[in-house]
Amino acid sequence: MKSTLLNMTSVLFGITLVASAGVGAVNLITAEPIAQAAQAAKTAALEQVLPSFDATASELLTIDDMPITVYTATAADATVGYAVETMSKQGFGGAISLMVGFTPEGKVLNVNVLKQSETPGLGTKMADEGNPLLGSIQGQRLEEKKLVDGRLAVAKDGGDVDALTAATISSRAYVDAINRAWMAYKSVATGAAVADTASGASQQIANEPAAQEGGENE
Repeated sequence: MKSTLLNMTSVLFGITLVASAGVGAVNLITAEPIAQAAQAAKTAALEQVLPSFDATASELLTIDDMPITVYTATAADATVGYAVETMSKQGFGGAISLMVGFTPEGKVLNVNVLKQSETPGLGTKMADEGNPLLGSIQGQRLEEKKLVDGRLAVAKDGGDVDALTAATISSRAYVDAINRAWMAYKSVATGAAVADTASGASQQIANEPAAQEGGENE
């Protein structure tokens, strides 16, 4: 075949078409397993942060322009707890997502870290069992904590939540997500109005100099 601009363009178009078709086929094949895996992870997280339940009903809220989902768990037609899928964009490595369980009365049952990209060995410890962040709030009603402007805060910002060692930025993000979960829980469980939760601590993060890898600029 004689090499012409038209021939070369046709060949490139054909290659692109075949490649696109291949990518599309792979997406179709993998989409369902990925969705099933995500749903299984979410179900496991709900079971980890809630007492035994028969069913859940979900409600989607928007707080600080972020989607926050509240799951109301029931057993024998009675509410046994609430789980809140919450997030923060203030992590050292980007957004983090948590599943936070509350009793009907508002005590924190447990926290499951759904997604995080924090510094290995530092911020990643937020997912460890018995870490100081969880230890500072588990089994407690958050309104009884030492609040700063009505919100939870790490000790460095005037609150009483113990931060992870050398990972204050990650710790602030964790607390930021918990505050958003608390707001969402109160909205669904008590009818409290939803309001933005942006705190002075979050603003402080934005104004800090660039963090150093390995120490998170603590």
